[in-house]
Amino acid sequence: MKVTRNWLAEYVDFDLSAEQLSHRLTMAGLEVDAMEQLGVGLESVIVARLADVQPHPDADRLTVCQVETGNESVQVVCGASNHKTGDLVALAQPGTVLPGDFKIKKSKIRGQVSNGMLCSHSELGLAKESEGIMILPAGLEIGKPAFDALGLSDILFELGLTPNRPDCLSVVGVAREVAAMADSELKLPVVTIAEGTTEAATRTSVTIKDADLCPRYAARLIENVNIGPSPDWLVRRLESVGMRSINNVVDVTNYVMMELGHPLHAFDFDLLREQRIVVRRAADGDRFTTLDGQERLLQATDLVICDGVGPVALAGVMGGENSEVQPTTRHILLESAYFNPSTIRRTSKRLGLHTESAHRFERGADVDMVPIALDRAATLIAELAGGLLAKGVVDTYPVAIEKRRIPLSLSRTCQILGLELSTAQVTTTLESIGLGCRSVDNDCFEVTIPNFRPDLERDIDLIEEVARLVGYEKIPVTMPSSVFSCQRQPSHLALAARLRDRMVSLGFAELVNYSFISPALYDKLGLDDTDFRRQNVQLLNPLSEEQSVMRSTLLPSLLETASRNLAYRSENLALFELRPVFQPIQGNELPRESLRLAALLCGRREPEGWAQQNSPVDFYDVKGCVESLLAELCITSIRWESNHGENFYHPGKSCAVYSGDCCLGSLGELHPQVARRFDIANKALICDLDVEAMLRVRGGVPRFQPLSRFPDVQRDSAFLVDEAVSAQQIFAILDKVRLKDLEEVVLFDVYRGEGVPAGKKSMAIRARYRALDRTLTDELIQNLHGKLLKALERELAIEIR
Repeated sequence: MKVTRNWLAEYVDFDLSAEQLSHRLTMAGLEVDAMEQLGVGLESVIVARLADVQPHPDADRLTVCQVETGNESVQVVCGASNHKTGDLVALAQPGTVLPGDFKIKKSKIRGQVSNGMLCSHSELGLAKESEGIMILPAGLEIGKPAFDALGLSDILFELGLTPNRPDCLSVVGVAREVAAMADSELKLPVVTIAEGTTEAATRTSVTIKDADLCPRYAARLIENVNIGPSPDWLVRRLESVGMRSINNVVDVTNYVMMELGHPLHAFDFDLLREQRIVVRRAADGDRFTTLDGQERLLQATDLVICDGVGPVALAGVMGGENSEVQPTTRHILLESAYFNPSTIRRTSKRLGLHTESAHRFERGADVDMVPIALDRAATLIAELAGGLLAKGVVDTYPVAIEKRRIPLSLSRTCQILGLELSTAQVTTTLESIGLGCRSVDNDCFEVTIPNFRPDLERDIDLIEEVARLVGYEKIPVTMPSSVFSCQRQPSHLALAARLRDRMVSLGFAELVNYSFISPALYDKLGLDDTDFRRQNVQLLNPLSEEQSVMRSTLLPSLLETASRNLAYRSENLALFELRPVFQPIQGNELPRESLRLAALLCGRREPEGWAQQNSPVDFYDVKGCVESLLAELCITSIRWESNHGENFYHPGKSCAVYSGDCCLGSLGELHPQVARRFDIANKALICDLDVEAMLRVRGGVPRFQPLSRFPDVQRDSAFLVDEAVSAQQIFAILDKVRLKDLEEVVLFDVYRGEGVPAGKKSMAIRARYRALDRTLTDELIQNLHGKLLKALERELAIEIR
């Protein structure tokens, strides 16, 4: 937002230097990004009069001018053609340095001496481009610096406003802030309406078909206007804030927008079919040509201003080519409206049209400014373009937008700011920026928020207003008092962290995938139609169909990540993810959130190298990882069941793991069909563990076992058992035999083949015996080992080999 000191001074009296004003604005939250002094260094550009203008004797397009400076008459050669004898001009005398570091020197042009240069608007930095030299208004003092004589010596402030301050996107809005800083009164422009006898309502009408998108629309009819150039004061005022002059009508709408912050639009009334206005949504596929000559493809989310037949403007963004004000325009319909900010923002962003109008509407305009801005602009157009205002305003406002009221506590304000403030100080401060205050009791009062401040929603917003207006520098610097307390991490988080660390120590890399997946992945995983994991939490506004539900299992994300890595020839993978999954609960708003761990192994067991084996990972690698996790949580009484009911495992190469009757998860080789669906060509081993169940059955803290100083003794035994007998059954029987000096039993061999009868297999166990207080005798060891074998003979009818 650009604003000049002179323009501000029209609405508020203040006695602050440029530097002080810049500092105060910045400290009040309106950061001054740049400050430029207009006319500085151009004091030698003076008002001069052309006493005589003659053609150059040796050049067709040049003139030789005799110029009176007030002290003398000098000769200047000029290349423009828009001047004549008697005109007042801006003369840059020799030694002047114009913008662009262009130094004026006494010179000869085609044999004629030139003592300076007659300047144009662009050469003085007042416009980007101009035709001919500046012709100054009559009556100016000859010899006076041109910038002073024209009132152009000014200071330009460029403000970097945050999106929540649309009220300061106008000179009046900034002046309101300055008035609060300077303890002065805001002086709004006075509007005097001179209307004709023709009723505007008999000539036109306004219909709003979607009041949610356009709560208010007002219009005035101005007849018999003369379209032409704007007066110098208006051109200079617009150019001082970086806007280009177009014609007197359009310039007035831009001027009022910069002055009051409310965008307006002027239609050629004769080009409006049926000479009425309809505000409605566009239809999908509608095509509309805007003022920049570009054809736009509209959607149903766009709001358009229509006449009786079709669109004539893109609401709040840009007008249409089919209703543009032209040099031949005679009658004007002037629009002033309030549009829903999100609608304008959506249309502006989608079409890439960021106009001054859209910039204000998408941040939130002031619905109460609609009639004020309309009357101000209509009065100026009638004054500058010679038109006659039709009587009355066509103002359609179906449902009035009420002003918000926010309760504010004085004690809370003082507590948060650390200041001792009185009720009078707080109310005076808030009223200085246009807020209304009404006392409720000794501590509380009600603050009425004007519609030009959409950013004030809660009491803390009002406290911030008090802070910035009183001055942040007045808030005392104090160290906050606090009590240091140490809280232990919740046990489930600490245990999950232990599992995560154990997986990393086993050589796995952790994944963090999105919790949103596509429901089609359950088909690729091979889940049954009745599987409970197909019941998902649906996202209300998903980014895409690929992320439309919250996942109920980690496996699809894990397999997709593995597939991407394999596609980049990362063939030796050890990946895991420990994250929550989500399951909807009927009747509850929130889903059930449970922690699970999924892991994948693929490729070689050892890194490639001359001393390493070239063996791939298999079922026992992933089983060993699971056993390591169970040991980390001291989970005992583990059993492995081949019946698990999961379709995504290879039949016969997978199992479920239990602790007692609690299922802790499943593991095994990925089914080849599932692997193909995920484009995984290599054999992959996976596990899917219920961490919540693991935490429920975890053991206590491991107890220290003293180390024996005495030697151990091992006994090996091989025996025949039925093929259906599992190692788990063997160990379950051995666990029942309570032997004090038995340290461990391991299965070290399983054999099928020659010498073993059909339907049988040979299994070999190794038992280690050791006592803490003595050396065991051979006789005692034989007795202990015999008890183990007898238990197996009794329960499983083994045959000792």
